[in-house]
Amino acid sequence: MNLQLVERIAAAVLYEGYMLYPYRATAVKNRQRWNFGALCPESYSAAQGGTEAWTMQTQCLVHAGADAVLDVKLRFLHLLEREVGAPVADGAAQEVANLSDDEIQARDAAAHFQVVESLDVGGQLFQTWQEAVEREVCATNLNLGELLKQPHRQTFAFPSSRALETLRDADGRVGGIIVRRQQSIEGAIELRVEAVEGVAVESDASSAKGLFRLTARILNLTTLEDAGARSRDDALMRSLVSTHTILGAREGGEFVSMLEPPEAFREAVASCENTGTWPVMVGDEGARDCMLSSPIILYDYPQIAPESPGDLFDGTEIDEILTLRIMTLTDEEKREMRSVDEHARRILERTETMPGEELLRMHGMMKGKSS
Repeated sequence: MNLQLVERIAAAVLYEGYMLYPYRATAVKNRQRWNFGALCPESYSAAQGGTEAWTMQTQCLVHAGADAVLDVKLRFLHLLEREVGAPVADGAAQEVANLSDDEIQARDAAAHFQVVESLDVGGQLFQTWQEAVEREVCATNLNLGELLKQPHRQTFAFPSSRALETLRDADGRVGGIIVRRQQSIEGAIELRVEAVEGVAVESDASSAKGLFRLTARILNLTTLEDAGARSRDDALMRSLVSTHTILGAREGGEFVSMLEPPEAFREAVASCENTGTWPVMVGDEGARDCMLSSPIILYDYPQIAPESPGDLFDGTEIDEILTLRIMTLTDEEKREMRSVDEHARRILERTETMPGEELLRMHGMMKGKSS
């Protein structure tokens, strides 16, 4: 398995749509985020009449012997709410001016501040925003023969958190705070394997192989009370976002393409049920040991364009166009973009320092005809 290539494709899927041009928190398109692969708590899904998903299912075919080994990796984003607080009154900041950050945290001094969209402290802009933390859950070294006998279920949990940061000017005076909150998340991976009957399968002399249907279900088991009264933003804070799975096969196991299966396997492929996701081959062209199941429809063996200088979080756009648009932003727009988070800051820094030849490479390449 070309793990480096697989990880690059998976990372592009994980952050697709994370933020869009003009890469500013005030843009409407960046206020309505997290539309790909969001699995909300089951109670919220029920309250919404099933219009919001709480499960995701991948079904694909594996051509393998009973000794084959399967690996499953779940990846998603866990949202983190970043709130910027301004003093509620002129004297509020003075009440905590001489306290250390630890003391402010201990006294829960956030009560002296109110949440605002943005705040300028000492010439630096701070903005309220939803950040995201990458999460990964692995179910590895699973024997196919054992999965035939007994399905595998693996639960996972990530705890809630809260952190407070003071914002001080050059003279050390407190001008505001940042409060970061993350809600707890619980979920499960369910895996099962079934033999596909009635299909002629080629086997070599050394090992008998069969055709098997692998089912991988991802469930959000997070408790959400009063789900019917909750907003989608409340549910998203307890959701698995940009959810996708990476499936690996070892010890002679090979996946079957869902897009271009062998003729003998077409009917079995058609019977697979995928919900909220679609599996494609990933890795080096022709390799059959890895699949990426993603909420974004891809073709087999997707590639990152070699001319692409880095992530722009919008696979529907052309890198050159987005780069040129960023270059035309005003100084104030760039200041706002820089303060969104480290992802936006890296895009801006990369664009502002981009050599001319790199921009030309994005525009197009001339390739001579080989003799």
